[in-house]
Amino acid sequence: MSRREKLLARIRNNPRSVTYDELAGVLEWHGFECRKGKGSHRIFKRGGTKIVIVWRKPHVHSNAVKEALAVIDSLSEPGEIA
Repeated sequence: MSRREKLLARIRNNPRSVTYDELAGVLEWHGFECRKGKGSHRIFKRGGTKIVIVWRKPHVHSNAVKEALAVIDSLSEPGEIA
């Protein structure tokens, strides 16, 4: 199991303890680009898909993590490992 797969599995198991850097890394691995929003909001875009993440310490809101995971799952090919 690669480091990326381990991190993604840990995020899926406990979405309440995910840091901004971890979530941003996973989104960038899946082809999203970060564009700064206003204030603490960061916008990640890939094609027509947009995810807004609020940068805060120490952890990102679990709802944002769950939304990001749902988008990643919907973009993944059926035979591809996310």
